[in-house]
Amino acid sequence: MLRSLFPSTHRHKRVTFNTTLAFTSLASSSFFVSKPNNNPFLRKHQNLNSHINPSVPSPIPSESLLPSHYKSSQSQLSSPPFSASTFELYESLVTRYRDSRSLTDAEEFHSQVFKHGFDGDLFLSNTLINVYLRAGDLMSARKLFDEMPERNPVSWACLISGYNQNGMPDEACGVFKEMICMGFWPTQYAFGSVLRACQELGSCGLQFGLQIHGLISKSRYSFDVVVCNVLISMYGSCLGCTADASRVFDEIQVKSSVSWNSIISVSSQSGDAVSAFELLSRMQTEGTGFSFKPNEYTFGSLITAACSCTDFGICLLEQMLSGITKSGFLSDLYVGSALVSGFARFGLTNYAMRIFGRMNRRNAVSMNGLMVGLLRQKCGEAAAQVFTEMTNLVDINFDSYVILLSSFAEFSELERGRRKGREVHAYLIRKGLNDTVVAVGNGLINMYAKCGDIAAASSVFRHMVNKDLVSWNTMISGLDQNECFEEAVTSFCSMRRTGLKPSNYTVISALSSCASLGWSMLGQQIHGEGLKLGLDQEVSVSNALLALYASTGCLSVCKNIFSLMMDHDRVSWNSMIGALADSESSVSEAVQYFLDMMRDGWVPNRITFINILAATSSLSLSELSHQIHTLVIKNHLASDCSIENALLACYGKCGEMDECEKIFSRMSDRRDEISWNSMISGYIHNELLHKAVNLVWFMMQRGQKLDGFTFATVLSACASVATLERGMEVHACSVRACLESDVVVGSAIVDMYSKCGRIDYASRFFNIMSIRNVYSWNSMISGYARHGHGDKALKLFTQMKLDGQLPDHVTFVGVLSACSHVGSVDEGFSHFNSMKEVYGLAPKMEHYSCIVDLLGRAGELDKIEDFINTMPMESNVLIWRTVLGACCRTNGQKTELGRKAAEVLFDLEPQNAVNYVLLANMYASGGKWEGVTEARVAMRRAAAKKEAGCSWVTMKDGVHVFVAGDKSHPDNDLIYEKLKELNRKMRDAGYAPLTRFALYDLEPEGKEELLSYHSEKLAVAFVLTRNSGLPIRIMKNLRVCGDCHLAFKYISKIVARLIILRDSNRFHHFNDGMCSCGDFW
Repeated sequence: MLRSLFPSTHRHKRVTFNTTLAFTSLASSSFFVSKPNNNPFLRKHQNLNSHINPSVPSPIPSESLLPSHYKSSQSQLSSPPFSASTFELYESLVTRYRDSRSLTDAEEFHSQVFKHGFDGDLFLSNTLINVYLRAGDLMSARKLFDEMPERNPVSWACLISGYNQNGMPDEACGVFKEMICMGFWPTQYAFGSVLRACQELGSCGLQFGLQIHGLISKSRYSFDVVVCNVLISMYGSCLGCTADASRVFDEIQVKSSVSWNSIISVSSQSGDAVSAFELLSRMQTEGTGFSFKPNEYTFGSLITAACSCTDFGICLLEQMLSGITKSGFLSDLYVGSALVSGFARFGLTNYAMRIFGRMNRRNAVSMNGLMVGLLRQKCGEAAAQVFTEMTNLVDINFDSYVILLSSFAEFSELERGRRKGREVHAYLIRKGLNDTVVAVGNGLINMYAKCGDIAAASSVFRHMVNKDLVSWNTMISGLDQNECFEEAVTSFCSMRRTGLKPSNYTVISALSSCASLGWSMLGQQIHGEGLKLGLDQEVSVSNALLALYASTGCLSVCKNIFSLMMDHDRVSWNSMIGALADSESSVSEAVQYFLDMMRDGWVPNRITFINILAATSSLSLSELSHQIHTLVIKNHLASDCSIENALLACYGKCGEMDECEKIFSRMSDRRDEISWNSMISGYIHNELLHKAVNLVWFMMQRGQKLDGFTFATVLSACASVATLERGMEVHACSVRACLESDVVVGSAIVDMYSKCGRIDYASRFFNIMSIRNVYSWNSMISGYARHGHGDKALKLFTQMKLDGQLPDHVTFVGVLSACSHVGSVDEGFSHFNSMKEVYGLAPKMEHYSCIVDLLGRAGELDKIEDFINTMPMESNVLIWRTVLGACCRTNGQKTELGRKAAEVLFDLEPQNAVNYVLLANMYASGGKWEGVTEARVAMRRAAAKKEAGCSWVTMKDGVHVFVAGDKSHPDNDLIYEKLKELNRKMRDAGYAPLTRFALYDLEPEGKEELLSYHSEKLAVAFVLTRNSGLPIRIMKNLRVCGDCHLAFKYISKIVARLIILRDSNRFHHFNDGMCSCGDFW
């Protein structure tokens, strides 16, 4: 932008210093014009302005800036005011020092002026001030200025320009005010310099700039091309609005190429590419002559405009490349650098590198632009290679080192990038550059943090002499990204103590750390601080707040923040949809927000689809899943692996495994671990266990890497259906995959064996586990309790505490179940009370249910109702069903309590047949057949369907299922013959059928016959028809009845076989006439 203000005939010389004596003192590079009196535009401007406003004094002609004796020397050399030798000395001093930038030359020039008595010469004094300013010695320049006996407007313009060029815009504005107060009327160059100072001050200097514009409008410079060019630049930079800049531009009656370049630059910097190219068209049609053709400054601005167009920027750049090539500017340093940066920005690094190679001259800017483009494409190695190759060819600046440090974080191997970064760090320390510029230190922090070496980043930060807001932001962000959340929050608090005001980036990182820690209170405090600073209007800050409150479960606050946001971006919508999708109670709202997002004109991206598919998965809405899948295809995201995985999970939950298989087959090489796990989970969810296990085998055969989640999922499925053989196969697979020692897999193996009836295997594997977590202990404790080994479960719980592992809620469910199964009431209450008193765990409904079950099994039903009344929460179906089950074991002695429990259950679950069956069983156990009839009538009236009782055994030839009185099995005759044999042997051994468990009002003989054909007896008879000495394993979907339990004890002794029966509550191990439950079940 600045360069577009300077017309220059030297294409490669960006700053031209005037060589004429009259204008040597005008040191501001913004306003040096070679031979202004010969410039037709300036000559026309002077005449035109004088004609328009004759009341304003005419400008000082260039001759008046020279001393009178110097003017006469040019016109009347025959009678010079001083000798020819003095004149030659005078001219030699001007020629020698006028373009110097050296402080030594300035001091030498100053001494020569005094030595030869020229200290009162106005022209030489102005020239000397200019040399001091170029050398950066502003104090000497100001001192000389203050000591001048005579000043002219050029003197003031010189000082104003010098302050501005040395980065002191406030002082430049102060000198301008002083100039006006002293009665000097500013020249166009003084106006230009002070306007440039206002531009440098940004919004702070805008008000003063407007006042100066008002002053200019009263002068002959209101239409001056040089002044107007700077006004255009100031309005474009300070206001960011092209309207005011365009108004100034339109008022210029005779526009120069600099004017056109200025307004094009303003349009391009504001991102208005259309206006920029329209101005180019006007420039070419309205102007005549060479000066109105696009030059390097025009092309530079247009390249910037093209880069602001995300949709058609590449097309514009390619067209411009053709025009630039024809114009001969491709090798220009400025244009070439802009093209390199532009093509690199769009990821066309091949174009960028080709143009970079064709440039005749290169500098740090062109190299940096190429490196930045490569970094945006994650080509860290290539960016570092460019730096290495160009090190000795261009003058490296501090920005180059910062970009180089950024490149190491984009290396394909982060460890290699970190090593390279350490080498550069050492080089910077040797050169003393690490403490010179804050940006270099910030670059080191950023590099180490992104390479995962947060300790090195912290060390650099601690040793930085000067820190700015970027330093703190980089450090806090690095800590957050490296999961050092507490340190990030601490650093945020430390930054606030230094007095620095946090920016939006600071607040975002601090909020992110609070979200990860679940620290909602501190997050709310930071939220309040953001409100005070006005940062809540930033969309990115609001998005961070959404993430914080979503992670802490404050969905109502999320909705409130979202509704108060002035603007939403795609991240805002995605955050809300994701937060609602993760909440079971608000999943349907996620779908509504998705629809609102679409209506608002936003196009969903991959994150949107992943979130909404998760919500659809929870709702199991098949039709909606297909509609979203269609949108995915429409938005060309069907080949995105993450979305395909989300679709697999969604269709799997919706029961459409055919769709899953189609998507999975199309994925081919895009499959990752999540894809395989989603398919396995889908098969398990849809009870296709054999397909899940087969897929695991297929994965292993093709060399696909299996993770712990895969095995844990399949092992859990095997445990849920008690498929021991399949579970052992998966265990073998985990051994082959070297994942047996993984604590998650190991815990799943323990759980699988305990649920499949092999508590011995589970115990053996648990004992050899090198690492155990709370899930490992819970699986083993629950396993022992489930198998009736309550004493072992309680002993293991003691060992768990001695090993330093803190119990959780699940642990106490296992412990209380163990107490219930062994009848240890006092110990059960002791553990129950210790939950809150010792471990700070508030008992949940499951724990209260265990205590109710404990009291019921111990026969202390009188205490149950009192205990329920002391519960801090409303009792649910789990509690009352446990009460009703306990009443069933009292032989009809507590029917009133049972009836009360049944009435509550009928209100809560009127169509659950289990409640009616339990009530009927309670009446039947006490011989109250009228109550049984009433319960069965009520069940029919409620249209509740009772689950048929069945038992099954797994043999080599498959799974064999039996129901009571079943005669459909191919080996039916052998089964019933074996059953008669067993009945005879049992009676001989003293067995007497417990007819009270026959739940029908029949004669004793009928009841005995009914009991003898229960499904579990048919199953054991079938197994005994086969020749084997292995333990007999029988599964039953309902609780085993008391008669069958007694019969199995006799059978185990008669056949001398271990019988393991798993019913709906627990495992029973029958061996030599005894049961592991001790008849307490």
